[in-house]
Amino acid sequence: MKRRSKRYRSAAQLLEAARRYRLREAVGMVKKMATAKFDETVTMALRLGIDPTKAEEQVRGSVVLPGGTGKKIRILVFAKGEKISEARAAGADLIADDELFKKIQEGFLEFDAVISTPDEMAKVGKLGKILGPRGLMPSPKTGTVTADLKGAVDKLRAGQVSYRNDKEGNVHMFVGKASFSDDALFRNAETLVRTIIASKPRVLGGRGEFFRAASIAPCMGPAVALDPVALWDDFA
Repeated sequence: MKRRSKRYRSAAQLLEAARRYRLREAVGMVKKMATAKFDETVTMALRLGIDPTKAEEQVRGSVVLPGGTGKKIRILVFAKGEKISEARAAGADLIADDELFKKIQEGFLEFDAVISTPDEMAKVGKLGKILGPRGLMPSPKTGTVTADLKGAVDKLRAGQVSYRNDKEGNVHMFVGKASFSDDALFRNAETLVRTIIASKPRVLGGRGEFFRAASIAPCMGPAVALDPVALWDDFA
């Protein structure tokens, strides 16, 4: 069994055993427990009452976090013709020409987000085994397959992040940094929860059924268990 650090154990003592917290109080607990010497990332985990093997129960989309991400991201755009100059004007860091396409096939991954115009998706599809597992594959559902390159770049710069359930029916999402104010972290987490509620498949029930379990945590500290019923009641 992995032995936890003294700092981790001290943080865990701040939590009440078996208690499930409401989101705003949980955010405050996360801030208290984030005592590492670097700016810890804060993530949420949601266990959904879906059957991840059924296509109609998949939960996937994107959301712009109102408090931002605290990250400086490098954006790669697949475009051709006049759209190349549009991508540059929009602020894209990289344009995928033939040389860069080959570099990606060989393992180059020095970018954080990928946007593609619809007419370039056949080309992007050839990189699916590289981009897909890393969550970098463009998709219409996340707004990253689009002719509106400026709009897509602006949203990513403003804090747009993508989410999708894993094969166990869980959604894991970055919601900010420990250096964010309590209010900024809360608004980011609240916005994520509201967006996922709006993404709920119609075949599923709501209160007590959609959220089976939930937590929020600093990357180097223990998770704060959230009350899944209260999460639905507060934000649905």
